[in-house]
Amino acid sequence: MSAPVVVPPECALPDSPLARERSGIDACVHCGFCLQACPTYLTLEDENDSPRGRIVLMRALLEGRLGPKDESVETHITRCLGCRACETACPAGVPYGHLLEATRATMAEFRPISSIARLILATFERPKLLRIAMASGRALRATGVARLLAHLPGRFGFAMAMLASTRRRSNARERKGAAERGGRGSAALLTGCVMEGLFEETNRATERVLGVNEYTVRAAPGQRCCGALHAHAGDAEGARRLARANIAAFERANVDYICVNAAGCGATMKEYPHLLADDREWADRAARIAAKVRDVSELLSTAGPVRGGAVRVRVAYDAPCHLMHAQRITVPPLDVLRAIPELELVPLAESDVCCGSAGIFNLIEPETSDVVLHRKLAHIATANPDVVATGNPGCLMQIGAGLLHARSRVQARHPVELLDASYANAVDDANGAKDSRHTNTSK
Repeated sequence: MSAPVVVPPECALPDSPLARERSGIDACVHCGFCLQACPTYLTLEDENDSPRGRIVLMRALLEGRLGPKDESVETHITRCLGCRACETACPAGVPYGHLLEATRATMAEFRPISSIARLILATFERPKLLRIAMASGRALRATGVARLLAHLPGRFGFAMAMLASTRRRSNARERKGAAERGGRGSAALLTGCVMEGLFEETNRATERVLGVNEYTVRAAPGQRCCGALHAHAGDAEGARRLARANIAAFERANVDYICVNAAGCGATMKEYPHLLADDREWADRAARIAAKVRDVSELLSTAGPVRGGAVRVRVAYDAPCHLMHAQRITVPPLDVLRAIPELELVPLAESDVCCGSAGIFNLIEPETSDVVLHRKLAHIATANPDVVATGNPGCLMQIGAGLLHARSRVQARHPVELLDASYANAVDDANGAKDSRHTNTSK
């Protein structure tokens, strides 16, 4: 006797972004392996705030058992950090990140994205507004106002703490002959929005360490925000507009590699082919550009990286979600840190779990973000490092602000900053040895 034919229910949202991702929903077998990987489930202990529970809600939307304006659906879908740790844990290969973005894009057609999110996304899509916003932030930081206001209660105080935590000092030193060698190929840096606006020195450090490791660094004029914030928030069209602008800019740059030092941006750029899959004019171009994208740690790990001078510091590495779970890059950042003489790596519990930043999540869902962050800060306190190293600006600001609020001595730094400091120390050591030889000769 043949098995009965199972007829899928009629789709209540035909031609929606979510309907086009239905195969991903069908891949979920509800095994529950994702539960212990999910930071919102671990902290809120609600099945609806787990990947498995949210996929049940997504299926209910498609089958018409729940509507896209349903308050409970919005609550649990909005609470998701989008960290994609569930993808690493999932034995069935469910593309949860794509499902989440498609769900939010579908819901945005029926109820508008929050006003705060719309304001942030509009700013990041408009270069002039973004320049004004970043210049204002740097002014608040430079005058000390941000640090002064950092301990005020509520989200305003936390936002000021995030801003204050971005302050950096330059490790610039002469890298004799490094930029000219370029034997490993050419690379253009995605300068980014927050990275260039608030972490400019980290970008310059990235360029310097690439030069030391024999990459020729070239500019890519015309590049824009990568579109990650827009895609995560459900503004798929905004993400596509930005992706097209970046594809054109990096095509003109004509480099071997596109170097990204922000994990979320790198993950999004590597997924441009999925974002533009239905665009005949851009799909192939997106695939060619995505194939060139590398996290900075990938490029440095391939090169060795070159060892520098000693940096005597205890470092706990916290893996950015979109580096570990979206890009599946785990070893290269550790290679970068292990290349630094006398740097001590200390273990950090739940280093693979989200810190609660998640793009603009900490501004849209501050209560949930705080709960997740406090769990992270407790683990950092137990590890007792001097520095928490992580390769994403949102994570640096979230953890940095949390440490500042806690009046901790621990600092949050990008791994590239530590490697750049190592190279600066090597230059100082070499100059010191040269001065010593000159002094002895003079005698």
